[in-house]
Amino acid sequence: MKNYIMSNLQIHDNFLSPLQLNSVKEYSIRASYSYGEYDFPGSQITGMVSNIQENHDIYRLFEYKTRDLVPKGMNLYRMYINCFAPSERPYFHRDGDTGITFLYYVNGTDDLNEGGETQIAEDGLIKGVLPISNRLVQFDANVLHRATTYRNSHRFTLAVKYS
Repeated sequence: MKNYIMSNLQIHDNFLSPLQLNSVKEYSIRASYSYGEYDFPGSQITGMVSNIQENHDIYRLFEYKTRDLVPKGMNLYRMYINCFAPSERPYFHRDGDTGITFLYYVNGTDDLNEGGETQIAEDGLIKGVLPISNRLVQFDANVLHRATTYRNSHRFTLAVKYS
């Protein structure tokens, strides 16, 4: 696993084994989704969401793999998959005042023209993290960020939230 650190975020590449990655991809494609969520009060709903239950193997896998990446005393309180269709326009938002957010790129790409990066707004700049498959991004929940969509396909991202 290769790790990168940028201000306010860490990147963990090759996070899962190939077998685990394929399992998460299959789950993401077959999961039941509901109409998405508001990024903040007053915004329009974007995307679709599938909550992952605590008793599911994927929940247990990500809890195990992320537990040592957060400070002691933090608790996992939510895990779900975001699905965005091509050309949707998610909003910038914060996930909370405190806590840690993890985003896992299920069907990532390194094609710059396909899009799909996670954008971080910081110090008057927008920085992007490429959605490379099997990449886990970790940042403080209060970081202003948004998803961008792929040009030609749906974007599946697994989110793990600690507080």
